[in-house]
Amino acid sequence: MDSGSTDGTRETAKSFPVRLEEIPAESFHHARTRNFAATLARGKILIFLSQDAIPASEVWLSTMVSNFDDPRVGAVYGRQLPKAESSLERQDALDAIYGDLRLVKDPAHRNGMGYRFYHFSDVNAAIRRSVWEGARFPEDLRVFEDLGIAKRILDSGWKIVYEPKSAVFHSHSHTTVGLFKRYFDIGYTLKLLQIWDAPGTRKSMLAEFWKLLRNKVRRMGRRGNGQLASEGIRQDIAKSVGLFLGLNQSHLPLVLKRRLSAFRVFESKEENRGLGQSPQEQTGLSTSQSRGTLTLEPPPVGSDSRNGPTVGARITESCDSHHQNTISY
Repeated sequence: MDSGSTDGTRETAKSFPVRLEEIPAESFHHARTRNFAATLARGKILIFLSQDAIPASEVWLSTMVSNFDDPRVGAVYGRQLPKAESSLERQDALDAIYGDLRLVKDPAHRNGMGYRFYHFSDVNAAIRRSVWEGARFPEDLRVFEDLGIAKRILDSGWKIVYEPKSAVFHSHSHTTVGLFKRYFDIGYTLKLLQIWDAPGTRKSMLAEFWKLLRNKVRRMGRRGNGQLASEGIRQDIAKSVGLFLGLNQSHLPLVLKRRLSAFRVFESKEENRGLGQSPQEQTGLSTSQSRGTLTLEPPPVGSDSRNGPTVGARITESCDSHHQNTISY
């Protein structure tokens, strides 16, 4: 999928035997675009890789897909390694969230994972098609759609695996103000999805914050690390304040919330009308499955099938449009 790149990506892609789908930049929407791309795919396993995520090894794909040998696994996501130019804050944050220990998130027992239980990133991930058909990325979320679909998958009884061997290089450069605003939106989303009140989330996030802060304080005394550590401390504090305000945004006036949000999550429906929609959708010619209710079935228990469930989603009402539409932009 290409949403208006200008760096030669389209020309490079066209030199390979791949199908290239192009949409206007203004039509891009984190959830809606991923759902649209999934309708075009034909495999039983859907692989999601962001444009700036670079696989770190030749076993990236095979290792990720091998986790689906367990028929109760609905999704898998891999490790994200910081790029060489990454800030200290990003290095520490990615190391904390994406460790070298493989995790199996089983709804039957949360294993004391705290906030990491619902963590999931579609920057580098795979989802069983039948599971995606029942869950789908929530299109009412402007951002953090991966967190939304992960909650749907886990709450329906499917496992999610974190596979560190499926690693990619991926990181962004954030300013201190940018991190504050980003974590303001994270706090809002955690509250909206009722993850903040899930068992262990608050305690584990607070513990992680103090751990990261202590690590940076220790670096202050090392020669040549003082300035980097000082900046990292400021950024960690900014993230914490942003998260706190996002969690308690209901007490803030709308005009202030709009200024604090990085992803404009408080825009009105009228202002968002048409955002992330294709020209066909904006004129009423929907290319998605706009009617009908999708029910995510629970995973099979005790199944010996290596391919997982034959059907993981059930359409409970008739649909006017389906996924075989040929779409051109």
